[in-house]
Amino acid sequence: MKHWMGALALPLLLGAALPAQAHNPMCQCSASGTDRITCKGGFSDGGGAPRVTLDVIGYDERVLLAGKLGEDSTLTFKRPEEAFYVLFDAGPGQVVEIDHADIGAP
Repeated sequence: MKHWMGALALPLLLGAALPAQAHNPMCQCSASGTDRITCKGGFSDGGGAPRVTLDVIGYDERVLLAGKLGEDSTLTFKRPEEAFYVLFDAGPGQVVEIDHADIGAP
């Protein structure tokens, strides 16, 4: 009898486990005036991303700006003269890349 109850309890316990919820990273950058760009990061659950890494990288893979989002989950920086992309990096599997062409003209 004990063996039968144990065999029944295991599937019930496994079925009660909640699946992990993934919160996808999100980042949006827009022109701020003629020579500035403002980026805002966060997650699909509505959470902010203060202190998350946001780097501006040239096409030659040189880091033009190594930054972190502020407490309001934003970072404003001077638009580089050369072609670049923005890398929002919240950890493994939590990366967003935004090409300069997708940000808009100054």
